[in-house]
Amino acid sequence: MGPVAIKLCFVQGLPCVRARVTSWGRAITSHHGAETGAIDTAEFRHTLGHFVTGVTVVSYAPADGSEFRGTTVNSFTSVSLEPPLVLVSLSKTSRSSAAIKPGVPYAVNVLHHGQRDLAMHFAGRPKPETRVDWEVRAGVPHLAEAGAFFRCVARDVHDAGDHVLVVGLVEEFQAHGHPPLLFYRGTFEHLRDAAAEPDADREFYFDFPELW
Repeated sequence: MGPVAIKLCFVQGLPCVRARVTSWGRAITSHHGAETGAIDTAEFRHTLGHFVTGVTVVSYAPADGSEFRGTTVNSFTSVSLEPPLVLVSLSKTSRSSAAIKPGVPYAVNVLHHGQRDLAMHFAGRPKPETRVDWEVRAGVPHLAEAGAFFRCVARDVHDAGDHVLVVGLVEEFQAHGHPPLLFYRGTFEHLRDAAAEPDADREFYFDFPELW
């Protein structure tokens, strides 16, 4: 990012901060107390995309007993170790947000780099040749051969703008060590195979309280 000029200003008596990129990038003005319409949501989403994430599928069994369902989600994060809590952010327009209420079990499946087709399938762009293999644990559907999974029970659901935040208590988890599927700036990426590099040649950081 280029040099940024920042100055204090006032809009209708309210303080704001104006940041102007002086050589390259995008200029953004943020107003204190401004409504959502004050920013370009497309540009906001584009900028959020610079934070690389993994890709998950949140899966569950509908209450009506119909076929298993899932939705592709990259807004997934750890919350607590004791008790073990994780969080996913679900669009209010999705079937998953309507189905997953406090007390409802579900799974978070972490996709590996060979499961891009499943990411697309559960994002609403299925292809006829995509095969979905399910495993059921304690009544909860999981994607077979995912890189990792967390079987959860929804503990709290919080309203958050056009999404809901589901905090789940983890009851079972497992990881298989496959290189992850990544999402960065609107496209799927993959990581080099970490297993190809001996542990002795890498540095591990387990002592930072906010890095898991």
